[in-house]
Amino acid sequence: MREWQVKRRERTRQLIELGGLVVKADLVELMDDDRAALYGAFLTVAAKLCWPDGEQALVLFRRKGKRAFEAEQEAESSR
Repeated sequence: MREWQVKRRERTRQLIELGGLVVKADLVELMDDDRAALYGAFLTVAAKLCWPDGEQALVLFRRKGKRAFEAEQEAESSR
């Protein structure tokens, strides 16, 4: 397979996974599939990460995400 095809597939997979996270967080439902609102929310998070306390915010976001993934795995394994 050509290098550009591999990179394209990797990029496509990344976009699909990121979209899945948006759905998993219920943002599509909560914002009634309003893409402008979703984009605005993402811009707000990006701006927060540029602030002086951005590194601390990233640590908190990561911790909350890891806990959510772990809780989901526990719920799936208990089924």
